[in-house]
Amino acid sequence: MISSSKLNVSKGHAKVGLLTITAIASLCAPLANAAPIYKVVDEQTGQVTFTDRPQSYEQQVGKQVSQTTVTTGNETSGSNNSTRDNQTATNATQTASIPATNDATVKAPINYQLAITEPSEERAYRRPAQSINVALQIKPALQAGDSVRIYFDGNEVAQGLNATIATIDALPGAHTITAVIQSVKGQTLQQVARTVYVIQNNTTLQNNKKIAKQLLAYQNLPWHQKVMLKLRQQDGSLQKVQSSQSIANDAFTK
Repeated sequence: MISSSKLNVSKGHAKVGLLTITAIASLCAPLANAAPIYKVVDEQTGQVTFTDRPQSYEQQVGKQVSQTTVTTGNETSGSNNSTRDNQTATNATQTASIPATNDATVKAPINYQLAITEPSEERAYRRPAQSINVALQIKPALQAGDSVRIYFDGNEVAQGLNATIATIDALPGAHTITAVIQSVKGQTLQQVARTVYVIQNNTTLQNNKKIAKQLLAYQNLPWHQKVMLKLRQQDGSLQKVQSSQSIANDAFTK
């Protein structure tokens, strides 16, 4: 009599054997599918037929038989996967070659506020006695690389927040003072302008003319008259000094 334990062992071995046969069959299936494929072309119609039995067509007239390879579905899938992998790798390489942009390092343009505090408004200056003093105010403070330039009638006269412009060479009339903030590349970031007027100082001009005439007259005098004139000037200066000393002595004695 066969015990139940022996029957169970026999059934287990049978299941293992069945699984082994199934695995071997699945491995052999691709080998069977890998049999050579032949391409048959009808020379009259051009019709193409694929077969694994070329002998049935070799006896027919007008049939051209040649061995070929046919890509199976699994191979196509593998090829597509390979293509996608290559495309992904190419995209990754292209992405890596593009330098990353760090938005934090990109400087935003500064919105400067520029004002001319002096002269505070349109005004007139007497030529040549008065000079034009220019003072600027900027908010916020200048960034590194930016600069301030001051122009008078389009000609640069100074760099910075202050300037002094002489009027001796300025013709009477209206003139323009322009202040410009420029970037390191020369780009204009902000600018303001103010109009001033230069007028001729007639009193100073007349005095200068009078002094010029006196100097010319002195230069035209003979030498002995120049000496006498100097002696008179010295006597006059001495008399002024003596007069000042007497006034001081009188004040001290009182």
